[in-house]
Amino acid sequence: MNGGPGPRGAGETRPPLETGESGKTGETWTAQVNRAYDHTRPAVRFGDLTWTGHELLDHASGAADWLDTLGLEPGTPVTALVATSADALALVIGGAGSGHPLAPLGVRMTAHEIATVVKATDSQVLLAQPEFARLGSEVAALSGRRLSVLPELYGSVRELTAEPDDLAAVLHTSGTTGLPKPVPMTQGRLAARARVNGSLCALDPDSFYGGSAPFHHIAGLGNLAVALAAGALITGLPRFTVEGWALLRHLGTTHTSMVPAMLETLLAAGEARHETLRTLQYGGAPVRPGTLRRTYEAMPGVRMLNMFGQTEGSPISVLTPEDHREAVAGRTELLRSVGRPAPGVEVRVAGAGPDGVGEIHARAGHFFRIDAEGWLHSGDLGRIADDGYLYLLGRRTDMIIRGGENVHPLEVETVLTTHPGVADAAVTGVPDERLGQTVVAFVVPADPGAPPDPATLRSHTRARLSGFKVPVRWWFVDDLPRNANGKVVRRRLREPHEGETSA
Repeated sequence: MNGGPGPRGAGETRPPLETGESGKTGETWTAQVNRAYDHTRPAVRFGDLTWTGHELLDHASGAADWLDTLGLEPGTPVTALVATSADALALVIGGAGSGHPLAPLGVRMTAHEIATVVKATDSQVLLAQPEFARLGSEVAALSGRRLSVLPELYGSVRELTAEPDDLAAVLHTSGTTGLPKPVPMTQGRLAARARVNGSLCALDPDSFYGGSAPFHHIAGLGNLAVALAAGALITGLPRFTVEGWALLRHLGTTHTSMVPAMLETLLAAGEARHETLRTLQYGGAPVRPGTLRRTYEAMPGVRMLNMFGQTEGSPISVLTPEDHREAVAGRTELLRSVGRPAPGVEVRVAGAGPDGVGEIHARAGHFFRIDAEGWLHSGDLGRIADDGYLYLLGRRTDMIIRGGENVHPLEVETVLTTHPGVADAAVTGVPDERLGQTVVAFVVPADPGAPPDPATLRSHTRARLSGFKVPVRWWFVDDLPRNANGKVVRRRLREPHEGETSA
């Protein structure tokens, strides 16, 4: 994409911005972004490329013009293989404001995994940045879709507009069947989410946001959408590394997000310091008291927030900076909670038993997937303490959450049982201090006298599934615990006692 001056001549201005007073019902995310970047200050910075606010909007308009040439059905989500970059931001903004909402997919998944998702959509076109053209070709062949590789795009002064009920973007999340399900993010609800999250994270036009979460993830595009609505300067990394963190520190970023495992990696490397960081948002797992204390030693003034939510709606609750300061002062039990309801959120525990445990339901204007009465059914079991703090006790389903990524056991089991040396298999999640949960497999070998080599099973699984879905430990068993209907009873899957070894 061209990083030079936009197409306007001397004295030329963009078209009138879409109306929509901040905070008012009926505001759209597109209006927030239009208003936020109506300036000539830096807005996007990736490597040597810097765009001003006007240039970002100009390139978004150019992206909208290009999307129009693809013969897309208005309003239909457009599946895309893109990574965090200036181009990706322009595509999302341009698509949202032209009736071509982007639906980014995970570029680290296998072609077979991506094709399964694409085939379940109405989109007849798969977009891909040039670096993902080969992967896109494989997915297009498997899904029967037409591949369109993103060319160099140029600016335009086209007006980007939208209505509150229009789709702004679509993210996918793993459902109870194991197949990632689309979560439509409408303009009005995304605007509401941007207001809530932006306020909690203290994002404003003087902020500089830089993250490393995958673009297709709620922690990726979801957080970038909030930063865009606030008018922050934005950068990003293709993936988390210690060297990447050093780059964010060198650039002077003020806001970021991560999972606690990343924070522990930085602390272990002695690289957690970040003099300009003001807000560190995390999720996916609790932070340990010692980790929190060392984080404050490395970054004394940082504001720590743990936001609990999911692709279907976030935040549900928040453990605030004040909560974290209380925790490091002695109330460490707060770190086992996910805080109290976020502003404007109503929380209830549905079907609670005598112990007060039930499924967490929440209702607010910034949730995307809700029932007829406006409730989001989280699928998480939890309880609310007398002081209002919410404590999670596991998934209503069998979903494993490993470092913020969802792993559905059935998907992994299906792959494992295609190996000739495996007669049966069950996968479950076990607690992990760094990642929240990790994946463990129980395998019934086809030949009990000659079980398959675990390394072979790892290779077999990794060839078909993303790395975070591959089990980290393997146990060979004679049979699996099942109920009267023949279903595996996962709660009865237990690793051997200490002293015994895993494969």
